[in-house]
Amino acid sequence: MGDERRSAPHAPSGPPVAVARRLAAPAGVLALAVGAVAYVGAVDPNQPGHYPTCPFLLLTGLQCPGCGSLRTLHALAHGDVGTALGLNVLTVAMVPVLAFFWARWAVARARGVPTRRKAGDPRAIWGLFAVVVVFWVVRNLPFGTFLAA
Repeated sequence: MGDERRSAPHAPSGPPVAVARRLAAPAGVLALAVGAVAYVGAVDPNQPGHYPTCPFLLLTGLQCPGCGSLRTLHALAHGDVGTALGLNVLTVAMVPVLAFFWARWAVARARGVPTRRKAGDPRAIWGLFAVVVVFWVVRNLPFGTFLAA
């Protein structure tokens, strides 16, 4: 016989105050992310003097995987997806991935279930690492200038 007292698998468990307390960390991260994007959207990184130069670019003259990310977020904040893709396609691709993982975390916290049951699949972690390294190398080669910011 099953235990009928269990809550529905998708319903938040516990009193509303407990659910709100569990959602404090995801809400804080969301507020920080929205604040950071709002700041980058308001303070144009295309104008000199607002943000520091990438240290890797300054020292080597080569672009790191994150070069162009501030300008990409600025373009996304203004709804200019085409410009954003031209600046840093990897950043644009990671926005929905990060949103998915944030939403998964927030839902798990609301339900009161552990947010992490096991470490990530090593193949996925190494795959993401390989994508970042290949992107980094290719954007600095003559035939990869279409990836340069």
